[in-house]
Amino acid sequence: MEDHTPELTTLQQKVAYMVEKTFPGENVSGRAFSDLVKERGGQLSHSYFSNILAGKVTHPSEDILKALGLGFGVDWRFFKEESEVVDDVVAGLQFLAKRRTGEISGLAGRGLDDDGLSAELLQFALSLLEETKEGKEGKEGKDGMDGKDG
Repeated sequence: MEDHTPELTTLQQKVAYMVEKTFPGENVSGRAFSDLVKERGGQLSHSYFSNILAGKVTHPSEDILKALGLGFGVDWRFFKEESEVVDDVVAGLQFLAKRRTGEISGLAGRGLDDDGLSAELLQFALSLLEETKEGKEGKEGKDGMDGKDG
């Protein structure tokens, strides 16, 4: 799995990234996404969504950004032009992908507020996972051990 984060500066890049990460391997139509937004209490026309993906819409209203957030299940501020939320969302998606593949089986956080783990903590957890994985592979190659203690 590739962990590098693509450039996410335009609305089109952000929406394309979210389509790829939220619906991996699926061809999500504008109509299907529009229906999903409607199910979740928002409103977004399928043609407007298609125009966003095509790069024809670059500065939508805050209501449209909120509808995108509903559809993708992320903080709508991710789609703002200079978003501080981008790193949080990307780190969260990387974390969820590793959770799905079994690379991460669980995580407990103490003293977290309602926002959960910050992007920095998620990145730190992911870096620890990579170090552990690299260490295990190195040990297995050298002495045939599985790298587990005890």
